[in-house]
Amino acid sequence: MLRRASLPLDCLQKPEALLPYRRFCRLLELCAAQSGNALFGLQLGLYQGVDVFGDLFYLIRNSKTLGDALTELQASYSLYFNDAVIELDIEGERAILSYRLKELNTPGLQQVEESACGVGVQLMRTLAGSHWQAKAIRFRHAPLLDESSYLQALGQQPRFNEPSTALEFDSSDLALALGAKNEALHGLIAKHINKVERLSEEELSSYIQQLLRYLLPCGRATTEKISNCLAIHPRTLQHWLEHKGTSFQRLLDETRQELAGQYLLDSSISMAQMSGLLGYSTPSGFNRAFNRWFGVTPSQWQKQQGVKRQPRLLRNAPFRV
Repeated sequence: MLRRASLPLDCLQKPEALLPYRRFCRLLELCAAQSGNALFGLQLGLYQGVDVFGDLFYLIRNSKTLGDALTELQASYSLYFNDAVIELDIEGERAILSYRLKELNTPGLQQVEESACGVGVQLMRTLAGSHWQAKAIRFRHAPLLDESSYLQALGQQPRFNEPSTALEFDSSDLALALGAKNEALHGLIAKHINKVERLSEEELSSYIQQLLRYLLPCGRATTEKISNCLAIHPRTLQHWLEHKGTSFQRLLDETRQELAGQYLLDSSISMAQMSGLLGYSTPSGFNRAFNRWFGVTPSQWQKQQGVKRQPRLLRNAPFRV
């Protein structure tokens, strides 16, 4: 399936990898056709749930309320999935969590929308409790299968041909506290912390770099955020890194260098976009850092590697999985 969608065979083993958005849509379309399951995307989203966010999900562990958590994830999602936008709107007693794609004429689009809806339902059940239920589930398109199949998958009958794909729920839910009483969330966080505690020094160093890959596009790759995810004090993190003979800045630079090399080999990624993915506010900041690391500019490095830049209008924006 990956080969037929023109995707690298190892892309699913690289959570920081960027996939061309159209190819991701094509992949889900192929999977639905090959399996004979029109609801492949929806069932995939329900199966993946919060796992689709990877370790980024645990960065919300200090969010006090459901509303805070959704705002945090909303900001992260818009950076990682830059062909789609998650919007949280409050209309009186209603809250609407919607998923909007920027291009509406792409084959496989409906599979992607239904997958996002499935993830959204599981996210809300994880954060608000397993018994949480939307007031309404809305799909932008017509049903892909008989409506009873949707009822069986979601536990409620969705509405179709709506202005957007969205979950509608009581706005009062946004004030729900995320605490120890939420057994599902508490269990996930406890499992995560237990995993971190079992890591060796070398594994923990690699794990910190993995977290940096998630945080760089958000512009929040800081010791405070990393410490939060590791459930340790920032000073403890700094002492541990010093004891290991490294530093937070060194790990940050190494991570940026590795990712820069990957991104520069992809001619569809613009320099401005690349700078943002690496946590730089401007391309000039990225250029200076790259020149300091390798003694050449990013453009010069690409020429040395034989990478030819695509015309701007031919570039497909990347999509994360």
